[in-house]
Amino acid sequence: MTDPQPNDQQQELIDSTDGLYLVDAGAGTGKTFTVTRRYANIVSQNDVEPDDVLLVTFTNNAAGEMKDRIVGNCHYGMRDLADAPIQTFHSLCHDVLEEHGHAAPTYLGIDDRITGSTRIIEDELVEQALFEEFIDRFSDDHPEYDDVFRALSNPEDLLGLVNQLAAKGVFPDADGWYRDGERHLDGDFAAFKQQFDELNESRNGGSKQSLLRSKLGRYGRNKTYLPDAPEKSKIRGSGKQVPDDIAQLVFAEDRGELKAFVHDVYHEYLRFALRRNYLNFGMLQLFAFVLLCENHELREEVAFEYVMIDEFQDSSEIQFKLALLLAGTNNICVVGDWKQSIYRFQYADVANIVEFEDRLGRFVEQLNSDHERVSFPTSPITTIELVENYRSTQRILDFSEHGLRVPAANRDDVDVDAVDDRIVSLESNADHENTTIEAVQSDEEQEAVLAKIQGIVGNEDYRVEDEDGGLRAPEYSDVAVLTRTRDFGRELLGTAEEYGLPMAYEGGIELFRTDQAKLLLAWLRILEDDVDRGWAVVLERAGYALDEIDAVLEREAYPENMVEFCEELQGMETLGGVARCVFARYGYAGPTADVVLHTLQSVHNATTQTRGDLIRFIERAIEAGSTHEVHAGAGTNSVTVQTIHATKGLEYPIVILANMNSGRFPPGGSGGGVISYDEPNGVRQRKIYSEEAHGLPHVYDNWQADVLQKCSPREYDEERRLLYVAITRAESHVVFTAGEDPNTFVEELPVEVEEIAPDVTERTQKETEQTPLQVEMPVPEGPRGHTPHTLMHDDVFEDVEGGRGTEFGTQVHDFAEAYALGECVEPRNTDEAHVKQLIDGFDGDLLVEEDAYLPLSVDGDRVTISGIVDLVCVTPDCVEIVDYKTDRGRHGEEEYRKQLSVYYHVAREVYPDREITASIFYTETGSRHEIDPQPIDDIQRLVEEVEPPSGGVSEAIDQ
Repeated sequence: MTDPQPNDQQQELIDSTDGLYLVDAGAGTGKTFTVTRRYANIVSQNDVEPDDVLLVTFTNNAAGEMKDRIVGNCHYGMRDLADAPIQTFHSLCHDVLEEHGHAAPTYLGIDDRITGSTRIIEDELVEQALFEEFIDRFSDDHPEYDDVFRALSNPEDLLGLVNQLAAKGVFPDADGWYRDGERHLDGDFAAFKQQFDELNESRNGGSKQSLLRSKLGRYGRNKTYLPDAPEKSKIRGSGKQVPDDIAQLVFAEDRGELKAFVHDVYHEYLRFALRRNYLNFGMLQLFAFVLLCENHELREEVAFEYVMIDEFQDSSEIQFKLALLLAGTNNICVVGDWKQSIYRFQYADVANIVEFEDRLGRFVEQLNSDHERVSFPTSPITTIELVENYRSTQRILDFSEHGLRVPAANRDDVDVDAVDDRIVSLESNADHENTTIEAVQSDEEQEAVLAKIQGIVGNEDYRVEDEDGGLRAPEYSDVAVLTRTRDFGRELLGTAEEYGLPMAYEGGIELFRTDQAKLLLAWLRILEDDVDRGWAVVLERAGYALDEIDAVLEREAYPENMVEFCEELQGMETLGGVARCVFARYGYAGPTADVVLHTLQSVHNATTQTRGDLIRFIERAIEAGSTHEVHAGAGTNSVTVQTIHATKGLEYPIVILANMNSGRFPPGGSGGGVISYDEPNGVRQRKIYSEEAHGLPHVYDNWQADVLQKCSPREYDEERRLLYVAITRAESHVVFTAGEDPNTFVEELPVEVEEIAPDVTERTQKETEQTPLQVEMPVPEGPRGHTPHTLMHDDVFEDVEGGRGTEFGTQVHDFAEAYALGECVEPRNTDEAHVKQLIDGFDGDLLVEEDAYLPLSVDGDRVTISGIVDLVCVTPDCVEIVDYKTDRGRHGEEEYRKQLSVYYHVAREVYPDREITASIFYTETGSRHEIDPQPIDDIQRLVEEVEPPSGGVSEAIDQ
């Protein structure tokens, strides 16, 4: 098969190596294909090497994929590009600081240093716990801010404010704000006034009151203001418009104390993090930016001759400025699509690409205000548009543009002409135009989604393209259900399980609302004497009715076996030991339990929190809906469920866009913390504590902040872009589903809505058949369960530096599974290339991700150790067991030996006539190490060490 040839627009970009380029790369237009070939073309020049070219991506996976593609198009190999600057902004800043940034904090008046051992905190929940510890200390050390803290319902929200300001490029120094950052906190009255005037225009030629005056009709409703707040009549005025002087009245608020508070929290948190020897992603960029601003020799030393930025619509303001500081010439190319800017919650700023020319000139002027830091010319700028779409049919592409024009809510006013001026229409090169676009509505929407899926699978009316370019009937794996928020997707997964429909949720879940986390929290509460809330959950899980639970709690007559289990947990010295014991007793094994355990251990290890503190941390995480990546697979031929945000860059033959309901898409409510920052209003405080009014202490609403909020139009543009992204994930077919109250999008889009009464057929899954590695055994009444990890000691993994995290390990395992199953996947990094080479070398039947069950007898009781084997190769003469490890060393090999020994004995029972080997495959080095399996008696002794005395836990708990 020959490599595809670039189209005319792609070839223009590939050949255009020098100068300033703004590339509008629409959905599915071969952006990565073009960028990597442009890179290869640049480094093919005689005087250019990979170290001269900075290619910025937004994920490590994307960087790995780009390296792989570049290798295929130039004379450099993967080893040559291993250390090339093809990376994320965060890893780039980390490299700069690691080599040159030891004293970078001193530029902000902080004496602490960045060291080679400084950790990078990637887990948001871990950082939240650290920030909670910081803010508790800060509030104790600063009694002058007691009134501010009394107004804060959740002081931990201040972490979001700090990270938002860092992404904006607003930093504190010892004496104030670095490089006039205070002007951002003050806001921009001229910009606010323009916004105010637009909302205050009377309507219907002056016969109808302005939208702003109408919105202010709710001024003071359900609010408690201080006595000096003006009356509604003064705010709204007597005419059709709000009085003009109200703009100045609400904007000109004295915020001196508020700005001092934000400054001190921000500056002291930076000091706290450095003293605790960690940085987050925002701090990496912050200190790298300050270092490059202040150290002129270093800036010139590290500057690149060429700079390319992928997914530029997802960049923040500080990232734009960092790119300018790192560019030694004007050979800058930014590639992106404003229509796919959907990460505002992660501080992406769509204005970077929409207003590229204006921002380029303005940012260069700011950076050069006191010293020439950017010396190259900022014009001319050449715009290149990639318009040929290689993913979707023309009907889907045309339909997706409607999503950018329709209102998202009743009060939403879309400037259609401005949108049309900005849209660059895409042209499909699809060989087939068999497209269905439809919408269904049902009061039982989840069942309607499942019924629709069953109506699609195997239906020739929904044919999709096969590998040979023809058309075939769709399978489950061709369908993706996308939602605006994650709750509907998780509920849909449960409903699908009831009907036996294969479905897998991919993406972030509310980790501490899972059954695993709730049960662990219950036992932790019992251990901390919060008996009622803890025992109620445990007893309900054991099958007790509510009246029975009430009787047990009232008499404190807890089941004896549960009390004995509680005593066993009390004897555990570590949180990890408690969690593993709980999960093993209840048979929880798999990715969710693993992530719960890993997250809590990370929080516990990174902070000084006690077990009681961790309980409160989990409770707050539940309340806040904190999410974590957990992939719940259901086999290869299953429907995928994802949030729209998680689908960026992906594609599916058939997309079902579900939960298209009012209050769900867009989500209802504004939320936000008590102290917030936005443009053009600056930093504001919604709640104020006072003891002066009425002689009683009270937390009052800030009337000025309330009016400012009503003067700010709600941001619906990003919701339209989310809709566009969702539609353009589809290759052939799009289905919208809604419940009782369809949203404005469904009502306004040019698609007829059909009301249906769903009829879902319960499906018997073939997946329940016994796996080849399950040892035959009688069904026990209640065997106690373990996993190999129960038997392993975690201390060998402590203080191990340079690890790549669980997410990377999961990605490598996912690739290995897909490749071994024959799916069309290509390695994205050297680890996956090593896995591919290993699998290609096997000659036999491959069993992938196989369940393994080893029954044992311990003290006369039946105990089962269950696990999942990564890969088994079966030949007529031998069975080879392989477990992948992404560790950067062999420090855990003795513990892994326990895991492999379990799998070895399972295989020996299943294949008694064949030679059995078990080995660890280290993916980074591509080396394979065979283990010497432990005797079965040794494994039994390991189980005895973690087992309670006989008769310790009842059947109700075991089940």
